[in-house]
Amino acid sequence: MSSLTAAIRSEGLTKEYKNGRGCREITIQVGQGEAFGFLGPNGAGKSTFVKMMVGLISPSHGEASLLGYPIGSLDAKRQIGYLPELYRYQEWLTGEEVVRLHGKLCGLERSALQKRIPQLLEEVGIGLRGKDRVKHYSKGMQQRLGLACALVADPPVVFLDEPSSALDPIGRREVRRILAGLKDQGKTIFLNSHLLEDVEALCDRMALLNNGQILRHGTVAEMLQKRTLWRFRVGGFIPAVLPWLHEVSGCEIRLSTDTGTADNRNAVRSSSDSSSLAETVWLEAELDQEDQAGWLNHLMMEQGMTLYEAGPVKERLEEWFMDTLTGLSHRGERECT
Repeated sequence: MSSLTAAIRSEGLTKEYKNGRGCREITIQVGQGEAFGFLGPNGAGKSTFVKMMVGLISPSHGEASLLGYPIGSLDAKRQIGYLPELYRYQEWLTGEEVVRLHGKLCGLERSALQKRIPQLLEEVGIGLRGKDRVKHYSKGMQQRLGLACALVADPPVVFLDEPSSALDPIGRREVRRILAGLKDQGKTIFLNSHLLEDVEALCDRMALLNNGQILRHGTVAEMLQKRTLWRFRVGGFIPAVLPWLHEVSGCEIRLSTDTGTADNRNAVRSSSDSSSLAETVWLEAELDQEDQAGWLNHLMMEQGMTLYEAGPVKERLEEWFMDTLTGLSHRGERECT
Protein backbone atom coordinates (compact mmCIF):
# COMPACT_ATOMS: atom_id res chain seq x y z
CA MET A 1 0.00 0.00 0.00
CA SER A 2 1.38 3.43 -0.92
CA SER A 3 2.67 5.60 1.91
CA LEU A 4 0.56 8.37 0.37
CA THR A 5 -2.68 6.50 1.06
CA ALA A 6 -4.99 8.69 3.15
CA ALA A 7 -5.60 7.45 6.67
CA ILE A 8 -9.26 8.50 6.51
CA ARG A 9 -11.19 9.17 3.33
CA SER A 10 -14.89 9.66 2.65
CA GLU A 11 -16.65 10.52 -0.60
CA GLY A 12 -20.26 11.66 -0.38
CA LEU A 13 -20.81 9.58 2.75
CA THR A 14 -24.46 9.81 3.76
CA LYS A 15 -26.70 8.32 6.41
CA GLU A 16 -30.39 9.13 6.04
CA TYR A 17 -32.99 8.71 8.77
CA LYS A 18 -36.74 9.09 8.37
CA ASN A 19 -36.76 12.01 10.78
CA GLY A 20 -34.30 13.91 8.58
CA ARG A 21 -31.30 13.52 10.85
CA GLY A 22 -28.04 11.80 10.03
CA CYS A 23 -25.46 13.38 7.74
CA ARG A 24 -25.25 14.04 4.02
CA GLU A 25 -22.55 14.07 1.36
CA ILE A 26 -19.59 14.17 3.73
CA THR A 27 -16.36 14.33 1.74
CA ILE A 28 -13.13 14.65 3.70
CA GLN A 29 -9.60 13.30 3.59
CA VAL A 30 -7.25 13.02 6.56
CA GLY A 31 -3.58 12.31 6.03
CA GLN A 32 -1.54 9.81 8.00
CA GLY A 33 -0.18 11.33 11.19
CA GLU A 34 -2.65 14.22 11.06
CA ALA A 35 -4.97 15.37 13.83
CA PHE A 36 -8.39 16.33 12.46
CA GLY A 37 -11.09 18.14 14.42
CA PHE A 38 -14.77 17.52 13.69
CA LEU A 39 -16.89 20.34 15.11
CA GLY A 40 -20.57 21.15 15.25
CA PRO A 41 -23.46 21.79 17.62
CA ASN A 42 -25.33 18.93 19.28
CA GLY A 43 -27.39 17.02 16.74
CA ALA A 44 -25.21 18.08 13.79
CA GLY A 45 -24.45 14.47 12.78
CA LYS A 46 -20.86 14.17 14.01
CA SER A 47 -21.32 10.91 15.92
CA THR A 48 -23.34 9.44 13.06
CA PHE A 49 -20.40 10.02 10.73
CA VAL A 50 -17.93 8.45 13.16
CA LYS A 51 -20.15 5.41 13.69
CA MET A 52 -20.17 4.84 9.93
CA MET A 53 -16.40 5.15 9.76
CA VAL A 54 -15.80 2.61 12.53
CA GLY A 55 -18.35 0.16 11.09
CA LEU A 56 -21.13 0.42 13.68
CA ILE A 57 -23.76 1.59 11.19
CA SER A 58 -23.98 1.30 7.42
CA PRO A 59 -24.14 4.36 5.16
CA SER A 60 -27.17 5.01 2.96
CA HIS A 61 -24.80 5.83 0.13
CA GLY A 62 -21.30 7.09 -0.53
CA GLU A 63 -18.04 5.34 0.18
CA ALA A 64 -15.17 5.61 2.63
CA SER A 65 -11.93 3.90 3.58
CA LEU A 66 -9.38 3.66 6.38
CA LEU A 67 -5.78 3.35 5.21
CA GLY A 68 -7.16 2.15 1.89
CA TYR A 69 -9.49 -0.52 3.33
CA PRO A 70 -13.28 -0.14 2.87
CA ILE A 71 -15.05 0.88 6.07
CA GLY A 72 -16.82 -1.97 7.80
CA SER A 73 -14.28 -4.54 6.62
CA LEU A 74 -12.18 -6.51 9.11
CA ASP A 75 -9.03 -5.02 7.63
CA ALA A 76 -10.37 -1.51 8.27
CA LYS A 77 -11.44 -2.35 11.83
CA ARG A 78 -7.95 -3.63 12.59
CA GLN A 79 -6.60 -0.12 11.93
CA ILE A 80 -8.66 1.75 14.50
CA GLY A 81 -9.06 2.54 18.15
CA TYR A 82 -12.41 4.04 19.16
CA LEU A 83 -13.64 5.89 22.23
CA PRO A 84 -17.41 6.39 21.89
CA GLU A 85 -19.24 9.32 23.42
CA LEU A 86 -21.45 6.96 25.41
CA TYR A 87 -19.33 4.26 26.99
CA ARG A 88 -20.36 1.48 29.38
CA TYR A 89 -18.00 -1.00 30.98
CA GLN A 90 -18.74 -4.05 33.12
CA GLU A 91 -18.86 -2.58 36.61
CA TRP A 92 -17.94 -5.89 38.26
CA LEU A 93 -14.58 -6.01 36.43
CA THR A 94 -11.46 -4.14 37.45
CA GLY A 95 -9.97 -1.53 35.16
CA GLU A 96 -7.14 -3.91 34.29
CA GLU A 97 -9.64 -6.64 33.40
CA VAL A 98 -11.61 -4.31 31.13
CA VAL A 99 -8.48 -3.31 29.20
CA ARG A 100 -7.33 -6.94 29.05
CA LEU A 101 -10.71 -7.96 27.60
CA HIS A 102 -10.42 -5.33 24.87
CA GLY A 103 -6.86 -6.40 24.18
CA LYS A 104 -7.93 -10.03 23.74
CA LEU A 105 -10.73 -8.95 21.42
CA CYS A 106 -8.03 -7.23 19.36
CA GLY A 107 -6.06 -10.49 19.23
CA LEU A 108 -3.19 -9.46 21.52
CA GLU A 109 -1.16 -12.16 23.25
CA ARG A 110 -1.24 -12.53 27.05
CA SER A 111 2.47 -11.74 27.36
CA ALA A 112 2.09 -8.54 25.38
CA LEU A 113 -0.88 -7.47 27.50
CA GLN A 114 0.96 -8.05 30.77
CA LYS A 115 3.49 -5.44 29.74
CA ARG A 116 1.15 -3.13 27.87
CA ILE A 117 -1.68 -2.72 30.40
CA PRO A 118 0.27 -1.25 33.37
CA GLN A 119 2.05 1.20 31.06
CA LEU A 120 -1.21 2.25 29.43
CA LEU A 121 -3.11 2.69 32.71
CA GLU A 122 -0.28 4.83 34.02
CA GLU A 123 -0.28 6.91 30.84
CA VAL A 124 -4.01 7.70 30.99
CA GLY A 125 -3.86 8.59 34.68
CA ILE A 126 -5.44 5.50 36.27
CA GLY A 127 -2.27 3.91 37.60
CA LEU A 128 -2.74 1.55 40.55
CA ARG A 129 -6.46 2.19 40.54
CA GLY A 130 -6.55 -0.24 37.66
CA LYS A 131 -6.99 -2.90 40.34
CA ASP A 132 -10.25 -1.30 41.53
CA ARG A 133 -13.62 -2.39 40.18
CA VAL A 134 -15.21 -0.11 37.61
CA LYS A 135 -18.25 0.48 39.86
CA HIS A 136 -15.96 2.54 42.09
CA TYR A 137 -14.77 4.75 39.20
CA SER A 138 -16.02 8.30 38.68
CA LYS A 139 -17.27 9.29 35.25
CA GLY A 140 -13.91 10.91 34.55
CA MET A 141 -12.06 7.74 35.57
CA GLN A 142 -14.28 5.67 33.27
CA GLN A 143 -13.46 8.05 30.43
CA ARG A 144 -9.76 7.53 31.09
CA LEU A 145 -10.41 3.78 31.06
CA GLY A 146 -12.17 4.13 27.70
CA LEU A 147 -9.15 5.93 26.30
CA ALA A 148 -6.93 3.07 27.48
CA CYS A 149 -9.24 0.56 25.75
CA ALA A 150 -9.08 2.58 22.53
CA LEU A 151 -5.28 2.57 22.60
CA VAL A 152 -4.60 -0.97 23.85
CA ALA A 153 -3.85 -2.42 20.41
CA ASP A 154 -1.61 0.54 19.46
CA PRO A 155 -3.82 1.41 16.44
CA PRO A 156 -2.58 3.70 13.65
CA VAL A 157 -5.94 5.55 13.51
CA VAL A 158 -7.83 6.71 16.60
CA PHE A 159 -11.43 7.99 16.63
CA LEU A 160 -12.29 9.91 19.79
CA ASP A 161 -15.83 11.12 20.43
CA GLU A 162 -15.71 13.78 23.17
CA PRO A 163 -12.66 12.27 24.94
CA SER A 164 -12.46 15.02 27.59
CA SER A 165 -16.13 15.77 28.29
CA ALA A 166 -16.16 14.22 31.78
CA LEU A 167 -12.75 15.46 32.88
CA ASP A 168 -11.75 18.43 35.00
CA PRO A 169 -9.32 21.02 33.58
CA ILE A 170 -6.28 19.09 34.83
CA GLY A 171 -7.61 15.89 33.26
CA ARG A 172 -8.31 17.64 29.96
CA ARG A 173 -4.75 18.94 29.89
CA GLU A 174 -3.45 15.41 30.51
CA VAL A 175 -5.56 14.02 27.67
CA ARG A 176 -4.26 16.74 25.33
CA ARG A 177 -0.73 15.73 26.33
CA ILE A 178 -1.50 12.07 25.58
CA LEU A 179 -3.00 12.91 22.20
CA ALA A 180 -0.07 15.17 21.32
CA GLY A 181 2.22 12.25 22.12
CA LEU A 182 0.21 9.96 19.84
CA LYS A 183 0.46 12.54 17.07
CA ASP A 184 4.23 12.71 17.58
CA GLN A 185 4.30 8.93 17.11
CA GLY A 186 2.62 9.32 13.71
CA LYS A 187 -0.87 8.25 14.77
CA THR A 188 -3.85 9.70 12.95
CA ILE A 189 -6.37 11.30 15.32
CA PHE A 190 -9.98 12.07 14.45
CA LEU A 191 -11.40 14.21 17.23
CA ASN A 192 -15.06 14.99 17.85
CA SER A 193 -15.18 17.59 20.59
CA HIS A 194 -17.30 20.37 22.00
CA LEU A 195 -14.20 21.55 23.88
CA LEU A 196 -12.91 23.85 21.21
CA GLU A 197 -9.64 24.58 23.00
CA ASP A 198 -8.74 20.89 22.53
CA VAL A 199 -9.22 21.18 18.77
CA GLU A 200 -7.36 24.48 18.59
CA ALA A 201 -4.42 23.14 20.60
CA LEU A 202 -4.10 19.76 18.85
CA CYS A 203 -5.55 19.69 15.36
CA ASP A 204 -3.96 20.51 12.01
CA ARG A 205 -7.24 20.72 10.11
CA MET A 206 -10.92 20.72 10.94
CA ALA A 207 -14.42 20.68 9.52
CA LEU A 208 -17.57 22.35 10.84
CA LEU A 209 -20.79 20.35 10.53
CA ASN A 210 -24.31 21.72 10.90
CA ASN A 211 -27.60 19.98 10.15
CA GLY A 212 -25.72 17.01 8.71
CA GLN A 213 -23.67 18.97 6.18
CA ILE A 214 -20.17 20.45 6.20
CA LEU A 215 -20.25 24.24 6.31
CA ARG A 216 -16.50 24.84 6.21
CA HIS A 217 -13.30 22.85 6.26
CA GLY A 218 -9.61 23.59 6.07
CA THR A 219 -6.61 24.14 8.31
CA VAL A 220 -7.22 25.60 11.74
CA ALA A 221 -5.12 28.61 10.71
CA GLU A 222 -7.24 29.13 7.57
CA MET A 223 -10.49 28.89 9.52
CA LEU A 224 -9.34 31.52 12.00
CA GLN A 225 -7.70 33.78 9.44
CA LYS A 226 -9.25 37.19 9.00
CA ARG A 227 -8.09 40.78 9.29
CA THR A 228 -6.01 40.98 12.45
CA LEU A 229 -7.69 42.69 15.38
CA TRP A 230 -5.40 45.06 17.31
CA ARG A 231 -6.14 46.80 20.60
CA PHE A 232 -4.59 50.06 21.81
CA ARG A 233 -4.79 51.46 25.36
CA VAL A 234 -4.57 55.24 25.14
CA GLY A 235 -4.91 58.23 27.43
CA GLY A 236 -6.34 61.64 26.56
CA PHE A 237 -8.91 60.19 24.13
CA ILE A 238 -11.48 62.48 22.47
CA PRO A 239 -14.33 60.77 20.52
CA ALA A 240 -14.10 63.29 17.66
CA VAL A 241 -10.68 61.86 16.81
CA LEU A 242 -12.15 58.52 15.66
CA PRO A 243 -13.55 59.72 12.29
CA TRP A 244 -10.28 61.52 11.59
CA LEU A 245 -8.24 58.39 12.39
CA HIS A 246 -10.45 56.34 10.08
CA GLU A 247 -10.16 58.87 7.23
CA VAL A 248 -6.39 59.29 7.48
CA SER A 249 -5.43 55.66 8.15
CA GLY A 250 -8.12 53.90 6.10
CA CYS A 251 -8.58 51.47 9.00
CA GLU A 252 -11.78 50.66 10.83
CA ILE A 253 -11.13 51.86 14.38
CA ARG A 254 -13.58 52.01 17.27
CA LEU A 255 -13.94 51.93 21.02
CA SER A 256 -13.57 48.40 22.31
CA THR A 257 -16.89 47.14 23.69
CA ASP A 258 -15.62 44.05 25.52
CA THR A 259 -12.85 45.34 27.80
CA GLY A 260 -15.39 46.28 30.45
CA THR A 261 -13.43 49.28 31.78
CA ALA A 262 -15.30 52.17 33.33
CA ASP A 263 -13.51 54.66 31.07
CA ASN A 264 -14.61 52.76 27.97
CA ARG A 265 -18.22 52.67 29.18
CA ASN A 266 -18.11 56.40 29.92
CA ALA A 267 -16.51 57.10 26.54
CA VAL A 268 -19.22 55.13 24.74
CA ARG A 269 -21.94 57.03 26.63
CA SER A 270 -20.35 60.39 25.88
CA SER A 271 -19.34 59.67 22.29
CA SER A 272 -21.84 62.21 21.01
CA ASP A 273 -19.87 64.93 22.80
CA SER A 274 -16.87 65.50 20.57
CA SER A 275 -15.06 67.49 23.25
CA SER A 276 -15.53 64.93 26.06
CA LEU A 277 -12.15 63.75 27.29
CA ALA A 278 -11.69 60.22 28.62
CA GLU A 279 -8.79 59.39 30.90
CA THR A 280 -7.82 55.99 29.50
CA VAL A 281 -9.68 53.85 26.95
CA TRP A 282 -9.14 50.83 24.76
CA LEU A 283 -9.46 51.26 21.01
CA GLU A 284 -9.56 48.42 18.53
CA ALA A 285 -8.85 48.28 14.81
CA GLU A 286 -8.96 45.61 12.11
CA LEU A 287 -5.70 45.73 10.19
CA ASP A 288 -4.59 44.11 6.95
CA GLN A 289 -0.88 44.45 7.73
CA GLU A 290 1.14 44.78 10.91
CA ASP A 291 2.84 48.00 9.80
CA GLN A 292 -0.57 49.72 9.89
CA ALA A 293 -0.36 49.42 13.69
CA GLY A 294 2.77 51.57 13.71
CA TRP A 295 1.06 54.17 11.53
CA LEU A 296 -1.91 54.29 13.92
CA ASN A 297 0.44 54.64 16.88
CA HIS A 298 2.02 57.67 15.19
CA LEU A 299 -1.35 59.25 14.35
CA MET A 300 -2.73 58.84 17.86
CA MET A 301 0.34 60.38 19.48
CA GLU A 302 0.24 63.18 16.88
CA GLN A 303 -3.22 64.05 18.25
CA GLY A 304 -1.84 64.33 21.77
CA MET A 305 -2.94 60.94 23.02
CA THR A 306 -0.66 58.85 25.20
CA LEU A 307 -0.15 55.29 24.02
CA TYR A 308 0.25 52.89 26.96
CA GLU A 309 0.14 49.54 25.19
CA ALA A 310 -0.78 47.94 21.87
CA GLY A 311 -0.92 44.44 20.48
CA PRO A 312 -2.78 41.96 18.28
CA VAL A 313 -5.69 39.92 19.60
CA LYS A 314 -5.73 36.35 18.38
CA GLU A 315 -9.19 35.12 17.48
CA ARG A 316 -10.15 32.06 19.48
CA LEU A 317 -11.80 29.05 17.88
CA GLU A 318 -14.79 29.48 20.16
CA GLU A 319 -15.40 32.98 18.79
CA TRP A 320 -15.08 31.69 15.21
CA PHE A 321 -17.46 28.81 16.00
CA MET A 322 -20.14 31.12 17.43
CA ASP A 323 -19.77 33.71 14.66
CA THR A 324 -20.07 31.04 11.95
CA LEU A 325 -23.18 29.43 13.42
CA THR A 326 -24.97 32.61 14.49
CA GLY A 327 -28.33 32.88 12.74
CA LEU A 328 -28.33 29.30 11.46
CA SER A 329 -30.90 26.71 12.50
CA HIS A 330 -29.79 23.66 14.48
CA ARG A 331 -31.49 20.31 14.77
CA GLY A 332 -31.44 20.07 18.54
CA GLU A 333 -29.72 18.09 21.21
CA ARG A 334 -30.30 14.47 20.22
CA GLU A 335 -28.68 12.45 17.47
CA CYS A 336 -30.03 9.26 16.00
CA THR A 337 -27.95 6.16 16.42
